Amino acid sequence: MHLDPYVLLGGAAVGLLVGLTGAGGGALMTPMLILLFGVSPAGAISSDLVASVVMRPVGAAVHWRAGSVSRRLVLLLCAGSVPAALLGSWLLSDLGGGAGARSRVELLLGVALLLGALAMALRHCLDRRGGRVRDQSPRELAPRPLVTVLIGAIGGVMVGLTSVGAGSLMIVLLLFAYPSISAGQLVGTDLAQAVPLTCSAALGALIFGHVELGLTASLILGSVPAVLAGSLLCARVSDRLLRPLIGFVILASGLKYVGLGGAGLGLALIAILALGLSAALLTRLRPRLWTAPR
Repeated sequence: MHLDPYVLLGGAAVGLLVGLTGAGGGALMTPMLILLFGVSPAGAISSDLVASVVMRPVGAAVHWRAGSVSRRLVLLLCAGSVPAALLGSWLLSDLGGGAGARSRVELLLGVALLLGALAMALRHCLDRRGGRVRDQSPRELAPRPLVTVLIGAIGGVMVGLTSVGAGSLMIVLLLFAYPSISAGQLVGTDLAQAVPLTCSAALGALIFGHVELGLTASLILGSVPAVLAGSLLCARVSDRLLRPLIGFVILASGLKYVGLGGAGLGLALIAILALGLSAALLTRLRPRLWTAPR
């Protein structure tokens, strides 16, 4: 079994993002393995799923201990997602499991994530302008059972159809179903509900997939300490900083699913990040410039 230090560093980068935002694990890890390290798609997906079985529970445990997990929401989400994942797998086999069917599903998922990222950006701007703070604690949050089970079912079907994308999509849907939820609670709840989903998907990967032991071990060694650090930071990072970061990761996932990859995806994300930082800087400087003596 050979450990690849570059895969280890890549796994650490993705693990840090997963711990901080709860999103982007499969959407970023699998393309990284395929595009940067030349791993076959089947091997990348299977190894990523098995590594996530170790990575996600670590992040979920940190958030659980910090009190940023809504247990009622986790139970409702799992009630919808676990059986729906089996339904998604059956639908994929019924569609033939071909690349065409999967690519159409991923395109729809990408469009949904891009619209969700845009809506998150608009809501963040409106919240800042109105001075609204979204910091409701898990005990104060009143669950909406039917809506939450439906969100879990949608994410579960996506896991069964595409193996990835549920984390990003569920975070967007949860954000709009529970407008007052804090970013830390959003991340913690999503990581906790993803544990049984990941375990079931990884079991299928071990039985039917192409897990590469050296690759999987490198991902685990890199991602587990990083997701631990990211989860610890998530409890200490301001909600006003964490929400834009979550939106950025979801935007990256959406761009990847609509077909933008490789250098094009990197350049697009760099341009968007530069525009966002410039807008934030102008927003902070505008009051000073307005009140400065002429």
